[in-house]
Amino acid sequence: MSSTLYKIVFEGNALPGIEPGTAKANLAALFNTDAAAIDKLFTGRKVALKRNLPQADAQKYLDALLEAGVDARIEAEEQLGLEPIGAPTPSEQNSPYAPPQSRVDSPWAGDGPLKVFTTNGRIGRVRYLGWAMGLCLVAMPALLVATLAMSLSSTLGWVLMVALGATFITVNVMIGVQRLHDIGWTGWLYLINFAPYVGGVFSLMIVLIPGTQGVNKYGPPAPPDSRAVRVLAWLWVAFILLAIVGGIIAGATGIFGQIK
Repeated sequence: MSSTLYKIVFEGNALPGIEPGTAKANLAALFNTDAAAIDKLFTGRKVALKRNLPQADAQKYLDALLEAGVDARIEAEEQLGLEPIGAPTPSEQNSPYAPPQSRVDSPWAGDGPLKVFTTNGRIGRVRYLGWAMGLCLVAMPALLVATLAMSLSSTLGWVLMVALGATFITVNVMIGVQRLHDIGWTGWLYLINFAPYVGGVFSLMIVLIPGTQGVNKYGPPAPPDSRAVRVLAWLWVAFILLAIVGGIIAGATGIFGQIK
């Protein structure tokens, strides 16, 4: 008696709009293997990544691959004889193009690389706040230097101011795009931050919405947050509290001044 089972077919392509390098990195993370083994799958040859799966399991595998940016599909196959379900055929075992024997639906095997000066990759909420605070702490002394330079030469001062502003905005956009990737959103949505009123709400959403679990089409998640990143993130809480206290004191001073 035969029963209909399914296989996951892959022909070495990433989904439209996904960089092949990103798809390879995601597939390597899903299969818990190295890049060299994954490169063998991106040759244009038709490969069965998984065979002899019930329909529900096949759909689970396919969803994981599509989320990782890999162009795959489900095809039906007939399971004949008494071969154990899920076992590779002898030709697959000896083939250099055979897929790594690992579960796609297992937790991700590795973390993504951390790079500040790029729009690729992902960072979580805490790291986003920490990096943003670190950028502000670096910008403050740089702004002081530019201000002092302006007192000596207005031209030099303005050049430094423009360069500082351009650098600050560029890096902010880069880490903001990485935060959007962590949620699973396109980086182009960062432009909403520049819209009046709506931008403020969207900035808050970027901070509050958690990232996707495991690998998504923008890569594996970032490594766990370091102690330095957590400390920098908590500085935002201290900064907000100081701003609130300062506002209250300023308001109270104004009220009492009017009473006198």
